[in-house]
Amino acid sequence: MKILKTLTRVYTNNLDETLRFYEELTGSNVSQKLSMPAIGLKLAQVQDILILAGTDESLTKFRPTLATFLVDSLDEYHRFLTDHGATILRPPQQVPTGMNMTVRHPDGAIIEYVEHR
Repeated sequence: MKILKTLTRVYTNNLDETLRFYEELTGSNVSQKLSMPAIGLKLAQVQDILILAGTDESLTKFRPTLATFLVDSLDEYHRFLTDHGATILRPPQQVPTGMNMTVRHPDGAIIEYVEHR
């Protein structure tokens, strides 16, 4: 059970403008970009920054999530978190990059867990 990477989340209504800013800021190009029309979002990753773009309405339910943890085993984290007092807000589900779930930690922090496949 290992957290492979922690992504800081940035929320925006303008993906292109925000993406340009973070590419210039970090001196890096986008490493991943995808569209999720079913939930009205576009996502892009620059280094350890995950940019979520959409309308204010489509971003509303995602804004409380503080970070994304890329993990080696979603199943193991699911068991660990439920055994340690966390609340599963969105159970494991298939997403374009693999599987994810959203969890409220006992301290109140809301974190997305993702296992890439």
